[in-house]
Amino acid sequence: MHVTHLGHSCLLVETGGSRILIDPGAFSSAWHDQTGLDAIVVTHQHPDHVDPDRIGGLLAANPQAQVLVEPAVVDIVGDPRATAMAAEEPIEVGGARIRPIGGRHAVIHVDIPRVGNLGVLLSADGEPTLLHPGDTYEYTPDGVDVLAIPVNAPWSAFKEAVEFSRAVGAGQSVPIHDALLSEIGRALYLRQLAALGQTPITDLAGAGRTQLAP
Repeated sequence: MHVTHLGHSCLLVETGGSRILIDPGAFSSAWHDQTGLDAIVVTHQHPDHVDPDRIGGLLAANPQAQVLVEPAVVDIVGDPRATAMAAEEPIEVGGARIRPIGGRHAVIHVDIPRVGNLGVLLSADGEPTLLHPGDTYEYTPDGVDVLAIPVNAPWSAFKEAVEFSRAVGAGQSVPIHDALLSEIGRALYLRQLAALGQTPITDLAGAGRTQLAP
């Protein structure tokens, strides 16, 4: 498995011979020129996970890609390829498997209605299993080797991120959902997650395409 962090919550995951882009949102731009994708996955409708102004260009540049989205995102994408994912209904993308999990976004505030959110487990024979949870710490599936862990958000508290890391029990974590942090603040979050989360952290920010072992 090779993983590239393209900013905020956007990851390019290469596994099972397939190139899968997750959450091309408005808080990052490194995904804008991606081509040769086999699948584009969107966990939920918030613009930091799907940029409504740019998603059309990405889809046009990848006419062969499957477009797999949380149901509320189908209309935002506005493409006939857009397929609504359902929790626990696996999807094959070449030699890779995508298992959607969950259903609900984390609580931001009691006055803000909760929207849908489907995290995704990506796996392939002989390669690590990666969990991208979208925006929630609620669902902690077994068998995760690589956890893409959201480190900062209006919906999260640091203590929850620590408990999520411990509950998943992955072999390593890749920090995501970090665009709201300063450089100093991000370094502090990662130090404390490494100390308390009981999971080694592999920071992919600026690292480019990185191979991750089981």
